Amino acid sequence: MLLDGFNSFLGLLSAAMLVLAVVALVMALMAREDAYRAAGKQKKSFWLIILGIVVAVNLWPIFIFLQIAGLIATIVFFVDVRPALKAVGGGRRRGGSSSDGPYGPYNGGR
Repeated sequence: MLLDGFNSFLGLLSAAMLVLAVVALVMALMAREDAYRAAGKQKKSFWLIILGIVVAVNLWPIFIFLQIAGLIATIVFFVDVRPALKAVGGGRRRGGSSSDGPYGPYNGGR
């Protein structure tokens, strides 16, 4: 009974790692190529290949070591690359400026 609970926990953990990898891959796809260069990060194609391999490894979990290495690569993307891309404006934006509030632009009370 304890082994069944452990196996279901590992299944949930594996599914969470797969979802994280897919989200990171989609975010890497949405960013512009020049944003990677402006942020001083690896090329967009590099991250697409790495995250694509991570998704494939998580789809067919053969070796836990590869899944852990993929999780580390995904975390690096979320913690290091994505904030740098957002800082240079590499993501798709909805428009507006940085001074826009929830109800429109902030004009300093004028």
